[in-house]
Amino acid sequence: MLEKFFKLKENKTDIRTEIIAGITTFMTMAYILAVNPGILAATGMDQGAVFTATALSAAIATLVMALLAKLPFALAPGMGLNAFFAFTVCIGMGHTWQFALTAVFLEGIIFVLLTAFNVRELIIKAIPINIKHAISVGIGLFIALIGFKNAGIVIGHDATLVHLGSIIDISTNASPIVALITLLITGALLARKVKGALLIGIFVGTVVGIPFGVTQMPTSFDLTPPSLSPIFAKFEWTEILTMDMALVLLTFLFVDLFDTVGTLIGVTSKANMLDKDGRIPRVKQALFADSIGTTLGAVLGTSTVTTYVESAAGVSEGGRTGLTAATTGILFLLALFFSPIFLMIPSAATAAILILVGVMMFTPITKIDLDDYTEAIPAFLTIVMMPFTFSIAEGIVFGMLSYVILKIMTGKFKDISIVGVLLALLFILKFFID
Repeated sequence: MLEKFFKLKENKTDIRTEIIAGITTFMTMAYILAVNPGILAATGMDQGAVFTATALSAAIATLVMALLAKLPFALAPGMGLNAFFAFTVCIGMGHTWQFALTAVFLEGIIFVLLTAFNVRELIIKAIPINIKHAISVGIGLFIALIGFKNAGIVIGHDATLVHLGSIIDISTNASPIVALITLLITGALLARKVKGALLIGIFVGTVVGIPFGVTQMPTSFDLTPPSLSPIFAKFEWTEILTMDMALVLLTFLFVDLFDTVGTLIGVTSKANMLDKDGRIPRVKQALFADSIGTTLGAVLGTSTVTTYVESAAGVSEGGRTGLTAATTGILFLLALFFSPIFLMIPSAATAAILILVGVMMFTPITKIDLDDYTEAIPAFLTIVMMPFTFSIAEGIVFGMLSYVILKIMTGKFKDISIVGVLLALLFILKFFID
């Protein structure tokens, strides 16, 4: 039944590969179960309730992706968007978390409509093939940077922006050494073509972290999920026509739109799933899953749900169908009842995996036309601006804007579409709004 529904043979995969890929994706993004409640709790939201909302919204949205789009992508409340929710909208602007949840709910409704009328699909089609490959490479550098940062190998520094952390000072922070050990062991497994290398690496990193004090063993095994009642459907409709709501809603829309587009394109490119015209299979269904996730997530009580770049970990393990996503979604449901076990996985272990996924995401660079500067420069800007600005969306902005401008300046009008020009104008307007 699974073979027929997900067309495993047609996609050159099997049940074992898909399940391992799904577990790997879950393990690399399970940190959101701990991080998202911590961030949103800063607004006054009940932390336990947010944990339940995070797990449920991720499970449902990912299962919709699995069953509707049949693609190997997982979804969960997005990092960056949750920080904007908590620290900008609530703490910075002084709004209630109910106000912010209302903005997320409206964003989801708008995205459902944009997807129904093919607007988001048109945007994806308007992105040139070289920039699509560049997005994959840029995401590779971006998630590698996240990995280095999460491990403490790279840290912030006033003078040079980033700086090498204390690698061997295990007395104060052993995370870097645990991450490097995990990186080397997992790298050796990959080189030997061991099936499930990334998943094995996460397990190894967790075990290695125990004597270093990096892996925190559970103190209790309470298997009862916290109640959703403190945050369920808590909307605030009194300010939906204010300028603040408009600004917040536009920011959520812009960042979510291009983060999702970038992730879908980048991971699909890495998996060699783009067709000859650079199109993503069943992209409309994938965008519906994203829209439904955001809308439902707001009702449950969490920030914007989006397609996760960590899906690349599962794709790198061979995941090619919705069975990968279904496995990840089921694990998010199980996490509701076994949170102490899943939450003991240290960031040092998953950080090493993200660095290695960065290596894997880099391979489409060989497909980019680097001889034509009107293609090479936009591709380069797309790649480097993602890690430099810590944003997939900003990388797409610089890549598309430079692409359109360079093509116009060199008279290559046939290479650009009307939608591409409209996107460039939108990006210019964004700079003035910011």
